[in-house]
Amino acid sequence: MGTAKLEEFTIKDNKIAQYAKALAHPARVAILQLLVKKQACICGDIVDEIPLSQSTVSQHLKELKEAGLIKGEIEGKKVCYCINEEEWNIARSYMSTFFMPIVNNDKCC
Repeated sequence: MGTAKLEEFTIKDNKIAQYAKALAHPARVAILQLLVKKQACICGDIVDEIPLSQSTVSQHLKELKEAGLIKGEIEGKKVCYCINEEEWNIARSYMSTFFMPIVNNDKCC
């Protein structure tokens, strides 16, 4: 299998792809919606809300954190997760320009 050649694309293109990958699972979408709603959350609370095991939720949190959409702080033995507002706003901006309105094009198939 060939290499992805990510360096051939713009930083913005790579970030949009990273966000899309992070959003590509309904559990991660549900986790993000939960964090937006609660404004902060401890991992155990997420497990109570999402019908998945602790280890599966942790894997999804890891993917979201790697994409930069969430951040976490260690509080004793627990990790408190919340939306990374700075990255969230960048993602919103990039995705809104990506899903720009399409002008009605009668020449299209």
